[in-house]
Amino acid sequence: MDFSLTPDQREIQALAREVADTEIAPYAAEWDRRHTFPRATIDRLGELGLMGVCVPEELGGGGADFLSYILVLEELSRADAGVGVTVAVHTSAVTLPIVAFGSEEQRRRFVPDLASGRAIGAFALTEPDSGSDAGALRTSATRVGDGWSITGSKQWITNGSHASTFLLFARTDPSTSGPRGISAFLLDGDQIEVTREEEKLGLHSSSTADIRIDGAHASRDRLLHEEHHGFTVAMRTLDGGRIGIAAQAVGIAQAAYDAARAFAVERRQFGRRIADFQAIQFKLADMATEIDAARWLTYRAAWLKQSGRPHSAEGAKAKLFASRTAVAVTREAVQVLGGYGYTRDFPVERLYRDAKITEIYEGTSEIQHIVIARELLSRQVEATREPGSGG
Repeated sequence: MDFSLTPDQREIQALAREVADTEIAPYAAEWDRRHTFPRATIDRLGELGLMGVCVPEELGGGGADFLSYILVLEELSRADAGVGVTVAVHTSAVTLPIVAFGSEEQRRRFVPDLASGRAIGAFALTEPDSGSDAGALRTSATRVGDGWSITGSKQWITNGSHASTFLLFARTDPSTSGPRGISAFLLDGDQIEVTREEEKLGLHSSSTADIRIDGAHASRDRLLHEEHHGFTVAMRTLDGGRIGIAAQAVGIAQAAYDAARAFAVERRQFGRRIADFQAIQFKLADMATEIDAARWLTYRAAWLKQSGRPHSAEGAKAKLFASRTAVAVTREAVQVLGGYGYTRDFPVERLYRDAKITEIYEGTSEIQHIVIARELLSRQVEATREPGSGG
Protein backbone atom coordinates (compact mmCIF):
# COMPACT_ATOMS: atom_id res chain seq x y z
CA MET A 1 0.00 0.00 0.00
CA ASP A 2 1.19 3.50 -0.83
CA PHE A 3 0.49 5.96 1.98
CA SER A 4 2.11 8.89 0.20
CA LEU A 5 0.16 12.03 -0.61
CA THR A 6 -0.12 12.95 -4.28
CA PRO A 7 1.79 15.97 -5.61
CA ASP A 8 -1.48 17.95 -5.78
CA GLN A 9 -2.35 17.05 -2.20
CA ARG A 10 1.12 18.04 -0.98
CA GLU A 11 0.85 21.36 -2.82
CA ILE A 12 -2.50 22.17 -1.20
CA GLN A 13 -1.20 21.08 2.20
CA ALA A 14 1.87 23.32 1.80
CA LEU A 15 -0.31 26.31 0.90
CA ALA A 16 -2.55 25.76 3.93
CA ARG A 17 0.49 25.32 6.18
CA GLU A 18 2.07 28.54 4.98
CA VAL A 19 -1.12 30.51 5.53
CA ALA A 20 -1.60 28.90 8.94
CA ASP A 21 1.94 29.71 10.05
CA THR A 22 2.12 33.27 8.73
CA GLU A 23 -1.42 34.64 8.75
CA ILE A 24 -3.23 32.73 11.50
CA ALA A 25 -0.92 31.39 14.23
CA PRO A 26 0.65 34.80 15.05
CA TYR A 27 -2.81 36.23 15.83
CA ALA A 28 -4.59 33.23 17.37
CA ALA A 29 -3.87 34.16 20.99
CA GLU A 30 -5.18 37.71 20.47
CA TRP A 31 -8.33 36.46 18.74
CA ASP A 32 -8.85 34.09 21.65
CA ARG A 33 -8.45 36.82 24.28
CA ARG A 34 -10.65 39.31 22.45
CA HIS A 35 -13.22 36.75 21.22
CA THR A 36 -12.59 38.06 17.69
CA PHE A 37 -14.10 36.49 14.59
CA PRO A 38 -11.30 37.04 12.01
CA ARG A 39 -13.43 37.93 9.01
CA ALA A 40 -10.49 39.37 7.07
CA THR A 41 -8.66 36.06 7.47
CA ILE A 42 -11.69 34.11 6.27
CA ASP A 43 -11.84 36.42 3.25
CA ARG A 44 -8.16 35.73 2.64
CA LEU A 45 -8.78 31.97 2.72
CA GLY A 46 -11.48 32.54 0.11
CA GLU A 47 -9.05 34.44 -2.10
CA LEU A 48 -6.62 31.51 -1.89
CA GLY A 49 -9.32 28.99 -2.80
CA LEU A 50 -9.32 27.30 0.61
CA MET A 51 -13.00 27.97 1.39
CA GLY A 52 -14.04 25.64 -1.42
CA VAL A 53 -10.98 23.53 -2.08
CA CYS A 54 -12.95 20.30 -2.74
CA VAL A 55 -15.87 21.94 -4.55
CA PRO A 56 -16.09 21.14 -8.29
CA GLU A 57 -14.34 23.66 -10.52
CA GLU A 58 -17.45 24.23 -12.61
CA LEU A 59 -19.13 25.57 -9.45
CA GLY A 60 -16.28 27.92 -8.59
CA GLY A 61 -14.30 25.60 -6.33
CA GLY A 62 -10.79 24.22 -6.41
CA GLY A 63 -11.75 20.83 -7.79
CA ALA A 64 -9.50 18.96 -5.35
CA ASP A 65 -10.43 15.72 -3.62
CA PHE A 66 -11.93 15.39 -0.14
CA LEU A 67 -8.64 14.33 1.43
CA SER A 68 -7.06 17.59 0.24
CA TYR A 69 -9.78 19.45 2.10
CA ILE A 70 -9.07 17.38 5.23
CA LEU A 71 -5.39 18.32 4.96
CA VAL A 72 -6.41 21.98 4.84
CA LEU A 73 -8.57 21.64 7.96
CA GLU A 74 -5.76 19.94 9.86
CA GLU A 75 -3.28 22.71 9.04
CA LEU A 76 -5.71 25.55 9.81
CA SER A 77 -6.74 23.93 13.10
CA ARG A 78 -3.11 23.46 14.10
CA ALA A 79 -2.83 27.27 14.01
CA ASP A 80 -6.29 28.11 15.35
CA ALA A 81 -9.14 25.66 15.90
CA GLY A 82 -11.72 28.43 15.64
CA VAL A 83 -10.70 29.18 12.07
CA GLY A 84 -10.67 25.44 11.41
CA VAL A 85 -14.25 24.89 12.52
CA THR A 86 -15.45 27.98 10.64
CA VAL A 87 -14.14 26.46 7.40
CA ALA A 88 -15.28 22.95 8.34
CA VAL A 89 -18.92 23.85 8.95
CA HIS A 90 -19.01 26.22 5.99
CA THR A 91 -17.73 23.49 3.65
CA SER A 92 -18.80 20.12 5.08
CA ALA A 93 -22.16 21.18 6.45
CA VAL A 94 -23.38 23.73 3.90
CA THR A 95 -21.52 23.85 0.59
CA LEU A 96 -21.07 20.12 0.02
CA PRO A 97 -24.70 19.23 0.90
CA ILE A 98 -25.87 21.73 -1.71
CA VAL A 99 -23.51 20.14 -4.23
CA ALA A 100 -24.79 16.67 -3.31
CA PHE A 101 -28.52 17.29 -2.91
CA GLY A 102 -29.23 20.58 -4.65
CA SER A 103 -30.93 21.13 -7.97
CA GLU A 104 -28.85 22.53 -10.79
CA GLU A 105 -30.37 25.95 -10.16
CA GLN A 106 -29.54 25.76 -6.45
CA ARG A 107 -25.96 24.73 -7.16
CA ARG A 108 -25.46 27.62 -9.57
CA ARG A 109 -27.16 30.08 -7.25
CA PHE A 110 -25.47 29.29 -3.93
CA VAL A 111 -22.26 27.32 -4.42
CA PRO A 112 -19.99 29.78 -6.28
CA ASP A 113 -20.33 32.45 -3.57
CA LEU A 114 -19.79 29.87 -0.84
CA ALA A 115 -16.80 28.30 -2.58
CA SER A 116 -15.14 31.68 -3.02
CA GLY A 117 -15.79 32.76 0.56
CA ARG A 118 -17.94 35.70 -0.54
CA ALA A 119 -20.71 34.01 1.46
CA ILE A 120 -20.32 32.11 4.73
CA GLY A 121 -22.54 29.12 5.46
CA ALA A 122 -24.17 27.89 8.68
CA PHE A 123 -25.86 24.56 9.48
CA ALA A 124 -28.99 24.97 11.63
CA LEU A 125 -30.19 21.65 13.02
CA THR A 126 -29.76 21.70 16.82
CA GLU A 127 -32.46 23.17 19.04
CA PRO A 128 -32.77 23.70 22.80
CA ASP A 129 -34.75 20.46 23.16
CA SER A 130 -33.14 18.46 20.35
CA GLY A 131 -29.41 17.95 20.57
CA SER A 132 -28.28 14.36 20.07
CA ASP A 133 -31.97 13.53 19.48
CA ALA A 134 -32.01 15.64 16.32
CA GLY A 135 -35.27 14.14 15.13
CA ALA A 136 -37.11 15.82 18.02
CA LEU A 137 -36.79 19.28 16.46
CA ARG A 138 -39.79 21.61 16.74
CA THR A 139 -39.07 24.31 14.18
CA SER A 140 -42.07 24.24 11.85
CA ALA A 141 -42.47 24.89 8.15
CA THR A 142 -46.13 25.49 7.33
CA ARG A 143 -47.42 25.47 3.77
CA VAL A 144 -48.28 28.98 2.53
CA GLY A 145 -49.01 29.52 -1.14
CA ASP A 146 -46.07 28.41 -3.26
CA GLY A 147 -43.81 27.76 -0.29
CA TRP A 148 -43.51 27.53 3.47
CA SER A 149 -43.56 29.84 6.48
CA ILE A 150 -40.79 28.79 8.88
CA THR A 151 -40.86 29.53 12.60
CA GLY A 152 -38.67 28.27 15.41
CA SER A 153 -35.39 28.55 17.30
CA LYS A 154 -31.99 26.97 16.81
CA GLN A 155 -29.09 26.70 19.22
CA TRP A 156 -25.29 26.49 19.04
CA ILE A 157 -25.11 27.44 15.37
CA THR A 158 -21.50 27.72 14.22
CA ASN A 159 -20.99 30.82 12.01
CA GLY A 160 -24.49 31.92 13.02
CA SER A 161 -23.61 35.60 13.54
CA HIS A 162 -21.77 35.94 10.22
CA ALA A 163 -23.48 33.57 7.79
CA SER A 164 -25.40 34.72 4.75
CA THR A 165 -26.57 31.21 3.79
CA PHE A 166 -28.24 28.87 6.29
CA LEU A 167 -28.98 25.20 5.71
CA LEU A 168 -31.89 24.90 8.12
CA PHE A 169 -34.10 21.96 9.09
CA ALA A 170 -37.79 22.22 9.94
CA ARG A 171 -40.77 19.91 10.31
CA THR A 172 -43.02 20.07 7.26
CA ASP A 173 -45.38 17.31 8.35
CA PRO A 174 -46.81 18.14 11.80
CA SER A 175 -48.48 14.74 12.05
CA THR A 176 -45.09 13.04 12.34
CA SER A 177 -42.52 12.74 15.10
CA GLY A 178 -38.89 11.74 15.10
CA PRO A 179 -36.92 11.94 11.86
CA ARG A 180 -39.93 11.58 9.58
CA GLY A 181 -41.51 14.68 8.13
CA ILE A 182 -38.45 16.93 8.36
CA SER A 183 -37.30 19.00 5.39
CA ALA A 184 -34.14 20.97 4.60
CA PHE A 185 -34.26 24.60 3.45
CA LEU A 186 -31.79 27.21 2.24
CA LEU A 187 -32.42 30.55 3.93
CA ASP A 188 -30.69 33.91 3.65
CA GLY A 189 -28.98 35.60 6.55
CA ASP A 190 -31.48 38.48 6.56
CA GLN A 191 -34.25 35.96 7.33
CA ILE A 192 -32.52 34.97 10.57
CA GLU A 193 -32.43 36.83 13.89
CA VAL A 194 -29.40 36.21 16.09
CA THR A 195 -30.65 36.19 19.69
CA ARG A 196 -27.46 35.33 21.53
CA GLU A 197 -23.75 34.83 20.95
CA GLU A 198 -22.57 31.99 23.19
CA GLU A 199 -19.82 32.46 25.78
CA LYS A 200 -17.73 29.32 25.37
CA LEU A 201 -14.87 27.50 27.07
CA GLY A 202 -12.85 27.58 23.85
CA LEU A 203 -13.00 28.33 20.12
CA HIS A 204 -13.23 32.03 20.91
CA SER A 205 -12.46 33.02 17.31
CA SER A 206 -15.48 31.08 16.09
CA SER A 207 -19.06 32.36 16.19
CA THR A 208 -21.56 30.14 18.02
CA ALA A 209 -25.02 31.69 18.08
CA ASP A 210 -28.61 31.05 19.06
CA ILE A 211 -30.99 32.11 16.30
CA ARG A 212 -34.71 32.64 15.78
CA ILE A 213 -36.79 32.30 12.65
CA ASP A 214 -40.11 34.13 12.76
CA GLY A 215 -42.34 33.43 9.77
CA ALA A 216 -39.49 33.38 7.24
CA HIS A 217 -40.80 32.59 3.76
CA ALA A 218 -39.14 29.79 1.82
CA SER A 219 -40.29 29.38 -1.75
CA ARG A 220 -40.20 26.04 -3.53
CA ASP A 221 -36.73 26.71 -4.91
CA ARG A 222 -35.38 26.95 -1.33
CA LEU A 223 -36.31 23.34 -0.51
CA LEU A 224 -33.16 21.20 -0.58
CA HIS A 225 -33.78 17.62 -1.69
CA GLU A 226 -37.29 16.22 -1.28
CA GLU A 227 -40.03 17.44 1.02
CA HIS A 228 -40.20 15.44 4.27
CA HIS A 229 -36.78 13.84 3.53
CA GLY A 230 -34.51 16.43 5.04
CA PHE A 231 -33.29 14.12 7.78
CA THR A 232 -31.47 12.15 5.10
CA VAL A 233 -29.62 15.34 4.18
CA ALA A 234 -28.76 15.97 7.82
CA MET A 235 -27.43 12.49 8.53
CA ARG A 236 -25.43 12.27 5.31
CA THR A 237 -23.98 15.68 6.07
CA LEU A 238 -22.94 14.63 9.56
CA ASP A 239 -21.28 11.49 8.18
CA GLY A 240 -18.85 13.64 6.21
CA GLY A 241 -18.71 16.45 8.76
CA ARG A 242 -17.36 14.11 11.43
CA ILE A 243 -14.28 13.52 9.32
CA GLY A 244 -13.67 17.26 9.22
CA ILE A 245 -13.93 17.50 13.01
CA ALA A 246 -11.52 14.58 13.31
CA ALA A 247 -9.06 16.58 11.19
CA GLN A 248 -9.59 19.58 13.45
CA ALA A 249 -8.81 17.42 16.48
CA VAL A 250 -5.65 16.09 14.85
CA GLY A 251 -4.51 19.65 14.15
CA ILE A 252 -5.12 20.68 17.77
CA ALA A 253 -3.22 17.66 19.07
CA GLN A 254 -0.32 18.26 16.70
CA ALA A 255 0.00 21.87 17.85
CA ALA A 256 0.03 20.78 21.50
CA TYR A 257 2.66 18.12 20.85
CA ASP A 258 4.85 20.58 18.94
CA ALA A 259 4.68 23.05 21.83
CA ALA A 260 5.41 20.38 24.45
CA ARG A 261 8.36 18.96 22.53
CA ALA A 262 9.89 22.40 21.93
CA PHE A 263 9.53 23.28 25.60
CA ALA A 264 10.99 19.95 26.76
CA VAL A 265 14.08 20.48 24.63
CA GLU A 266 14.67 24.02 25.92
CA ARG A 267 13.62 23.74 29.59
CA ARG A 268 16.39 22.69 31.98
CA GLN A 269 15.94 21.34 35.50
CA PHE A 270 18.43 19.58 37.75
CA GLY A 271 21.16 20.52 35.30
CA ARG A 272 19.69 18.83 32.24
CA ARG A 273 16.94 19.19 29.67
CA ILE A 274 13.62 17.88 30.88
CA ALA A 275 13.45 16.02 27.54
CA ASP A 276 16.24 13.82 28.92
CA PHE A 277 13.98 12.54 31.70
CA GLN A 278 12.25 9.27 30.87
CA ALA A 279 8.95 10.49 32.30
CA ILE A 280 8.83 13.29 29.71
CA GLN A 281 10.12 11.05 26.93
CA PHE A 282 7.32 8.58 27.54
CA LYS A 283 4.74 11.35 27.43
CA LEU A 284 6.08 12.62 24.11
CA ALA A 285 6.24 9.10 22.68
CA ASP A 286 2.62 8.39 23.63
CA MET A 287 1.49 11.73 22.25
CA ALA A 288 3.21 11.19 18.89
CA THR A 289 1.87 7.64 18.58
CA GLU A 290 -1.72 8.65 19.33
CA ILE A 291 -1.57 11.56 16.88
CA ASP A 292 -0.30 9.30 14.09
CA ALA A 293 -3.06 6.78 14.76
CA ALA A 294 -5.72 9.51 14.80
CA ARG A 295 -4.35 11.05 11.62
CA TRP A 296 -4.43 7.82 9.66
CA LEU A 297 -7.92 6.93 10.86
CA THR A 298 -8.99 10.35 9.60
CA TYR A 299 -7.20 10.05 6.26
CA ARG A 300 -8.69 6.59 5.67
CA ALA A 301 -12.21 7.85 6.36
CA ALA A 302 -11.62 10.74 3.95
CA TRP A 303 -10.31 8.37 1.30
CA LEU A 304 -13.35 6.12 1.66
CA LYS A 305 -15.68 9.10 1.29
CA GLN A 306 -14.01 10.45 -1.82
CA SER A 307 -13.97 6.92 -3.28
CA GLY A 308 -17.73 6.71 -2.91
CA ARG A 309 -17.50 3.87 -0.40
CA PRO A 310 -19.43 3.48 2.86
CA HIS A 311 -17.77 5.62 5.50
CA SER A 312 -20.26 6.21 8.33
CA ALA A 313 -18.55 3.94 10.85
CA GLU A 314 -15.07 4.91 9.70
CA GLY A 315 -15.87 8.60 10.07
CA ALA A 316 -17.28 7.95 13.53
CA LYS A 317 -14.17 5.97 14.50
CA ALA A 318 -11.94 8.78 13.29
CA LYS A 319 -13.87 11.43 15.20
CA LEU A 320 -14.12 9.32 18.35
CA PHE A 321 -10.41 8.55 18.49
CA ALA A 322 -9.11 11.88 17.21
CA SER A 323 -11.19 13.89 19.66
CA ARG A 324 -10.12 11.64 22.53
CA THR A 325 -6.52 12.09 21.38
CA ALA A 326 -6.84 15.88 21.21
CA VAL A 327 -8.13 16.03 24.78
CA ALA A 328 -5.46 13.65 26.08
CA VAL A 329 -2.54 15.23 24.21
CA THR A 330 -3.43 18.79 25.17
CA ARG A 331 -3.79 17.70 28.80
CA GLU A 332 -0.36 16.08 28.72
CA ALA A 333 1.11 19.12 26.98
CA VAL A 334 -0.04 21.32 29.85
CA GLN A 335 1.60 18.83 32.23
CA VAL A 336 4.89 18.92 30.32
CA LEU A 337 4.99 22.69 30.55
CA GLY A 338 4.00 22.62 34.21
CA GLY A 339 3.04 26.03 35.59
CA TYR A 340 3.85 27.67 32.27
CA GLY A 341 1.26 25.46 30.60
CA TYR A 342 -1.43 26.93 32.83
CA THR A 343 -0.72 30.49 31.68
CA ARG A 344 -1.65 32.36 28.55
CA ASP A 345 2.02 32.97 27.80
CA PHE A 346 2.01 29.61 26.00
CA PRO A 347 -0.59 28.21 23.56
CA VAL A 348 -1.26 24.89 25.28
CA GLU A 349 -3.91 26.24 27.66
CA ARG A 350 -5.88 27.55 24.67
CA LEU A 351 -5.44 24.25 22.86
CA TYR A 352 -6.62 22.41 25.98
CA ARG A 353 -9.79 24.50 26.06
CA ASP A 354 -10.35 24.15 22.32
CA ALA A 355 -9.93 20.37 22.33
CA LYS A 356 -12.91 19.49 24.53
CA ILE A 357 -15.57 20.55 22.04
CA THR A 358 -14.37 17.97 19.51
CA GLU A 359 -15.85 15.31 21.80
CA ILE A 360 -19.22 17.08 21.72
CA TYR A 361 -20.21 18.68 18.42
CA GLU A 362 -21.00 16.88 15.16
CA GLY A 363 -22.21 14.10 17.46
CA THR A 364 -20.93 13.39 20.96
CA SER A 365 -18.45 10.59 21.63
CA GLU A 366 -21.38 8.58 22.97
CA ILE A 367 -23.20 9.00 19.65
CA GLN A 368 -20.06 7.89 17.79
CA HIS A 369 -20.02 4.70 19.85
CA ILE A 370 -23.64 4.07 18.83
CA VAL A 371 -22.89 4.66 15.14
CA ILE A 372 -19.88 2.35 15.23
CA ALA A 373 -21.63 -0.41 17.17
CA ARG A 374 -24.69 -0.29 14.94
CA GLU A 375 -22.51 -0.70 11.86
CA LEU A 376 -20.45 -3.51 13.40
CA LEU A 377 -23.54 -5.43 14.43
CA SER A 378 -25.25 -4.98 11.07
CA ARG A 379 -22.15 -6.37 9.36
CA GLN A 380 -22.20 -9.35 11.72
CA VAL A 381 -25.82 -10.05 10.81
CA GLU A 382 -24.99 -9.93 7.11
CA ALA A 383 -21.95 -12.18 7.59
CA THR A 384 -23.94 -14.85 9.46
CA ARG A 385 -27.03 -14.81 7.26
CA GLU A 386 -27.41 -18.10 5.38
CA PRO A 387 -27.33 -17.84 1.57
CA GLY A 388 -30.82 -18.32 0.21
CA SER A 389 -32.41 -18.12 3.66
CA GLY A 390 -34.58 -15.19 2.62
CA GLY A 391 -34.06 -13.65 6.06
